[in-house]
Amino acid sequence: MKFTVLTIFPEMFAPLKESILKRAQEAGLIEISLVNFRDYAASKHKNVDDIPYGGGSGMVLKPEPIYFALQDIRKTNCKQRIILLSPQGKIYDQETAMRLTAFDELIFLCGHYEGFDERIRSWADEELSIGNYVLTGGELAAMVIIDSVARLIPGVLGKESSFEHDSYSQGLLEYPQYTRPPEFMGMKVPEILLSGHHAKIEAWRRKESLRRTFLRRPDLFAKAEFMASDYELLEELAQEYPELARHRAKWERFRPRPKLKRRTKASDQAKPDSQGE
Repeated sequence: MKFTVLTIFPEMFAPLKESILKRAQEAGLIEISLVNFRDYAASKHKNVDDIPYGGGSGMVLKPEPIYFALQDIRKTNCKQRIILLSPQGKIYDQETAMRLTAFDELIFLCGHYEGFDERIRSWADEELSIGNYVLTGGELAAMVIIDSVARLIPGVLGKESSFEHDSYSQGLLEYPQYTRPPEFMGMKVPEILLSGHHAKIEAWRRKESLRRTFLRRPDLFAKAEFMASDYELLEELAQEYPELARHRAKWERFRPRPKLKRRTKASDQAKPDSQGE
């Protein structure tokens, strides 16, 4: 998968040459291309911004350099997605990250200064924001999205299941993790994790994931999709947190049905004992 970034500060992307993303690039699993759209400016001094019409503070990015840069990198033989990074965009989340893996190339437009000329928006397929706050430019947002999408590409994390239990991957926060030593400064690893009983460990992890999501991110918990195997775990948690019971309707349909007693037929009752015949 290819990630192309239009920016006037390509030096900011040095962190993408480290750690997992470095290995993924070396293995040919992903490609990261940085395009300085200042190179496409037509003016003598390579200006990419100008004062806004109507007055106001700050400078606005001009449309021409970005337009010509896009014309140069656009292809017709692959699935490309042009993403404009802006605080006005849709809030980025794990579901969006999964959706973006369907494309062959993601092209990011990084704004700076006071913002974009409005005409630039018409060339983007979508606008994304990584949170309800304002950054100096779109470069940091682009790095966040590249990292979160790249790790979903098969082979990047080494094991295909590495991201499956991550926070948000299944709509829930990840369960607590522990490693050696089994006790440190009086704090012990839960006994269940040392038991070697895989089924019980998985149940514990699922319960802690449900617990953590309910306590820390009630907004995610309210939207979570539960499984039949969650019923008992959620009922246990409802005993610990009475306020959780108001969500019971979301998992009540998984309540196990009472086992029906087998009816004895009258003919069976009347049937004589074969040994007594």
